[in-house]
Amino acid sequence: MSTLDSKQNSLAHQWPSIAYLFKWIFLCSIIGVIVGSASAGFLISLEWVTQLREAHVWLIALLPLAGLGIGLLYHYYGKSVEAGNNLLIDSIHHPAHTIPFRMAPFVYLGTMVTHLFGGSAGREGTALQMAGGLVDPIGRWLKLCDEDRRVLLIASVAAGFGAVFGTPLAGAVFSMEFFLTGKIRYNAIFPAFLAAIIANYVTVLWPAQHTHYSITSIPAVNPLNLIYSLLAGIVFGLCALLFTKFMHGLTAFFKSKISYPPLRPVVGGSIVALAIYGLGTTKYIGLGIPSIVDSFNHMQPTYVFVLKILLTVITLSAGFKGGEVTPLFFIGATLGSALSCCIPLPTALLAGMGFVAVFVGATNTPLACMLMGIELFGVESSVYIAIACVVAYLVSGHNSIYSKQRIGESKSSQWIHHEGNTMNEL
Repeated sequence: MSTLDSKQNSLAHQWPSIAYLFKWIFLCSIIGVIVGSASAGFLISLEWVTQLREAHVWLIALLPLAGLGIGLLYHYYGKSVEAGNNLLIDSIHHPAHTIPFRMAPFVYLGTMVTHLFGGSAGREGTALQMAGGLVDPIGRWLKLCDEDRRVLLIASVAAGFGAVFGTPLAGAVFSMEFFLTGKIRYNAIFPAFLAAIIANYVTVLWPAQHTHYSITSIPAVNPLNLIYSLLAGIVFGLCALLFTKFMHGLTAFFKSKISYPPLRPVVGGSIVALAIYGLGTTKYIGLGIPSIVDSFNHMQPTYVFVLKILLTVITLSAGFKGGEVTPLFFIGATLGSALSCCIPLPTALLAGMGFVAVFVGATNTPLACMLMGIELFGVESSVYIAIACVVAYLVSGHNSIYSKQRIGESKSSQWIHHEGNTMNEL
C-alpha cells in the first residue's frame, strides 16, 4: 500500500464523518432550495386564494362541487398518494416504499381548492407531502440506499415544516419525532437541521410572509403559577384527545356510510357550507390566522374553539385536503385565550401555551413544540410552554392524528406492551 493510500485510509478511519458531512451538505442544499421555493410558492398562492374567497363569499356555495372535483381526482388518479402524511410515515419506516412525484401537485391543487371554496383546513399536511413528493424521486434517481432514503425523507419533512411555519429548529425536531413517538433517530439530526434552516432561508428570500405573535406579559415562575400551567395543560391534552378521536371516528363514519369516495366531500362540503352561511362569518374556515392573532390580544368566547373543531373535522374527514396543524393552532390558542376567564394567567400567555400544547397532544411531538413555542413567542415563556406541552403530551395518551405513527417508547409503564405498534392498532 502506498504512503498516500495509507494516509487516506487513516484519515477516513479517524474522521469518518467528513464524507458524511459533505454528502449531506450537498443533498440538504438541494432539498432546501427545492422545498423552500415550493413552500414560498405555496404560502403566496394560499394567501391569494384566501383573499379571493374573502372578496367573493359566494364561492363557499360551490364547496360541495369543489369537493366532488377533489374526490374524483384522488379516486381515479391519486389512489397511490391518498394516504398523505401516513404514506410519508410508512416510507420512513419502510424505505422500500416509494412516494410518487404526483403527491406534490395533487395535494397542492387539492389544498388550493379546499381553501378557495371555504373548507376549514391547514397547510402543514400540504407542506410535508409536497416536500416528500419532490424529494423522494431525487433519492431514487441518485440510487441512495434505503437508510439514506429514510434520512432524506426525514430531512424533507424538516424542510417543509420549518419553511411553512418559519420555525426551522422545531421543523427539524418534528421530523424526527412525528413518525416514532418517544424516540428520536439521531443519525438524521444533521440533515434535518441543515435542510430546515436552508429551506426556511430560501422561503424568506421569496416574498412569502410568516405570521408573528407576541406575548408581552410573562408572570414570575412560582408554585401557584406552575399549578395553573399544569391545569391548563390537562385541558389542552383533553382537547387534543377529543379532536383526534372525533377525526378518526368521523372519517370511519364517512367511509362506512358513503361507499363511493368522491361523494364524501360532497356531503361534507354541503354541511360546512350551510354551517358557514348559518353562522354568518368566515372566521372559522381556512387557516383562521386573524382569529389566532386576536386570541393573543382579547379573551375569546368559549364556543370559538368548539366550532373550529367541528368544521375542521368535517372538512378533513370528508376528504378535503390541507392539514390539521394550523387548525390545531387556532383551537389551542382560542381555547387558551378563553381559559383566561378562570385561570389567572395572562391571556396572551395562555393562548401561546394552548397554541403549541394542543398540537403536542394531537401529534406526540413534545420537543418540537417546545422549540416552536420558543421560536415563536420567545424564551421568556419557555417554562410555561414546556409544562403545558409535557402535560398535554401525557394526558392525550397514545392517540395521534397520524394513524401510522408508531410507539417507539411508551408514555407510561401501563402501555409498554404496545411499543412498536402503530396508533391505529391500539
